[in-house]
Amino acid sequence: MANPSRLRVSALATTAVLLSAVLAGCGGSAKDGDLTAQKLDWKDCPAPSEAEGGGSAPSPLPSGTRWQCATMKAPLDWSRPKGDTIDLALIRAQASGPASRRIGSLVFNFGGPGGSGVTTLPAFGSDYTALRTRYDLVSFDPRGVGRSAPVQCESDAQLDDYFQQDATPDDSAERTQFVTRTKQFNAACEKNSRTILPHVRTTDAARDMDLMRQVLGDAKLHYFGISYGTELGGVYAHLFPRRVGRAVLDAVVDPTQTPEQGALGQAKGFQLALDNFAKDCTSKSTECPIGSTEKEVKDRIATLLGNLEKKPIPGIFPRQLTETAATNGIAQSLYSKDFWEYLTEGLEQAYDGDGKVLMLLSDSMNGRSENGEYSNLTAANIAINCSDEKQRYDADYVQRKLPEFHAASPLFGAYLAWGMVSCTDWAVPGAADHPDVSAPGSAPLLVIGNTGDPATPYQGARAMVDALGKGVGVELTYRGQGHGAYDSKNKCVQSAVNAYLLDGKVPKAGTVCS
Repeated sequence: MANPSRLRVSALATTAVLLSAVLAGCGGSAKDGDLTAQKLDWKDCPAPSEAEGGGSAPSPLPSGTRWQCATMKAPLDWSRPKGDTIDLALIRAQASGPASRRIGSLVFNFGGPGGSGVTTLPAFGSDYTALRTRYDLVSFDPRGVGRSAPVQCESDAQLDDYFQQDATPDDSAERTQFVTRTKQFNAACEKNSRTILPHVRTTDAARDMDLMRQVLGDAKLHYFGISYGTELGGVYAHLFPRRVGRAVLDAVVDPTQTPEQGALGQAKGFQLALDNFAKDCTSKSTECPIGSTEKEVKDRIATLLGNLEKKPIPGIFPRQLTETAATNGIAQSLYSKDFWEYLTEGLEQAYDGDGKVLMLLSDSMNGRSENGEYSNLTAANIAINCSDEKQRYDADYVQRKLPEFHAASPLFGAYLAWGMVSCTDWAVPGAADHPDVSAPGSAPLLVIGNTGDPATPYQGARAMVDALGKGVGVELTYRGQGHGAYDSKNKCVQSAVNAYLLDGKVPKAGTVCS
């Protein structure tokens, strides 16, 4: 099902959900109800739970360093800090350098909302080898995610049905069916997650991070946020400006936008990424197998989707590749230039009547493993977004907005527009029109925008810098493709980030890497 907010999930997080590793265990204790006094019991990590995406326990880093997991207790309700508690799952790899050079812990959030940090960090841990020389690498499953009091909505079989529905309805009957199915999903969330549902706002997660900072023994929070993790980092800076240490925000969510504005921006962003994909394929010396010109590549994709709406093709048995699943798979492949070859392969196969590759990409976006089990990625994503966002859009409103979305992207416009009804009849009221990230008095935050980012368009970085306030946000531009900059392996970006996090050298505002 189309959901613009779900498309914020970083390519890192969604790929890790499908492919990989790990999760938390091991208890903590608090002294006389003081949660800041609890001691984490770090032990070898178990295999991830189904809610985290399943798979095997994380393999050691190339250096042989083993991943360790623990649980931290946090208040269920931050307005009642001495009331009931929940367990939050944590993971770490200890610093590789001498203790005298250790700065502290570097806490990661890889996006979503809804992505498991406990599974994602090990999947990409070797990318942060330089940072580990002076930091313990730490991540966590935010509340409502993975093993941290996960939001649960529907069964695996029900989710298969949910994701097979037509998410771009064309007439009143299809619209009614789509809205009814959305309400059914939301009602299941309320029924199965009644206790945690009111307590999964981003402000709750930010308060959890400040407790984590204290339990980890750090005077300041050193932080690396990607995609939605940039919003979480900005909210933390707003709530605790004096406790910000060295912080990087990469693939930046625009904190000033409404969900509608965000969805429209994503429509433009994914269309730009599709244009860049088509240009890349047809500009190579070897023949592009899915079209001889950029226009032909995009026209053939549009024709495929139109045909799939009328008649799906075999996907991963017994499921068929529908128009919605194909659109979802195409969107997933545009998160990273590294995925473009899979998109080309998937389209080639789909033109021959085989939808397996595009469905596999769609499954990755939706948090479905190869054995048919779903992580709670979608449930947590919708729960967190609907708790954060005050707006509630109905089908009539979306219908009126379709021309504007179609103009932004003929391929993704309707798909993203209809995703705006995801919070219809949600059980918990939304907190605000948009997050407050103003952080006067905070230490500098390095804000990185990627000009070719489909999911968090480049303009969001400047908006974040402005919203953080004068002298707080420092903007760096990466002229590249895909979702995020540091993990693109661009040497200029990595050098700037490493110099800042390791040595405190803030790059000059307006630095450009290409």
